[in-house]
Amino acid sequence: MLIFASVIAAVFVWWLSTGTLLLVVRRADRKGGDAHAMAVLIGLPFLALGIAAVVLSLQQQDLMSVYLGFLGALAVWGWAELAFLTGIIAGPVRQDCPDDLDPQTRFGRAFGTVVYHEMLLLVGLLGLVVVSSGAANRMALATYMILFLARISAKLNLFFGVPRINTEFVPDQLHHLKTYFRKGPVTIAFPIAITVLTALLAVCVERLVAAETVVTQTGFALLTALSALALLEHWLMVVPLPDAKLWRWMLPAPKPITTKDENHGF
Repeated sequence: MLIFASVIAAVFVWWLSTGTLLLVVRRADRKGGDAHAMAVLIGLPFLALGIAAVVLSLQQQDLMSVYLGFLGALAVWGWAELAFLTGIIAGPVRQDCPDDLDPQTRFGRAFGTVVYHEMLLLVGLLGLVVVSSGAANRMALATYMILFLARISAKLNLFFGVPRINTEFVPDQLHHLKTYFRKGPVTIAFPIAITVLTALLAVCVERLVAAETVVTQTGFALLTALSALALLEHWLMVVPLPDAKLWRWMLPAPKPITTKDENHGF
C-alpha cells in the first residue's frame, strides 16, 4: 500500500508541476513585456526551498528525508525549466533554422538554441554530485540524474526525428525551436533511448523488490515511477495518444501567433 501511494504521489507531482510550469509560462506569454523575467524572479524562492530541502535530506535516512530529497530535486529542476521555457536562460541562437544546412551545421545551430540551459542543468547535476558525496541519502541526486538523462535523450530524438512532436505548448519566447524539430521516421537514437530507459526502469524495479525497509521501498518506488514516466514520454513520440489533454484543460488559450509555423528539423 505504501509503495502504491508513493507511485501515485510521484505521478501526481509530475503532472501538477508540469501543468504549473505551462500555466505560468502561458500567462507570461499573454502578458508580454517583462512578464517572463518576473516569472523567473518570482520562482527564485521555490529554487531556494528546493536547495534547502536537498541539503536537509542528505544526512537523514527516514521517510521525510526521502520525500525532501525527491521534491527538492524536482524544485531545482523545475526552476531551471521555468528559466528555459520563458526564454530567459536558453541559448544565443534565436532565429529559425534555415532549410539548406548540412547535418553538422544544423546540429551546431540546434545546440546554440539551448546551450545556456544545458550548462545550467549540468551545473545543477555537478552540484548535487558534490554535496551528495558521502551522504547517507542520495535521493535528490538519483532523482535529478533520471530527469537529466531523460531530457538529453528526448532532445536528441527531437533532433534526429520522431513521428509525433507536440508543439502545442512551445512558448512564444521559444517559437523558433519548432523549426529545429524533425518530424519523421525514428532513427537509431530512439531504440537506444528506449533500451537505456527500460534498463533504468528494470534496475529501479529490481531494487524496489529487493528493498528490505520502508524507507528504501519508498525511495525506489518514487524512482521507479519517475523512470516509467520518462520511458512513457519517449513512447509518446511514436504512439498516437492525446497526451496534451492532460494539461490543455487547465491552461488559458494561447496568444495568437501570426508568423508562419514551419518545420525544418531540430
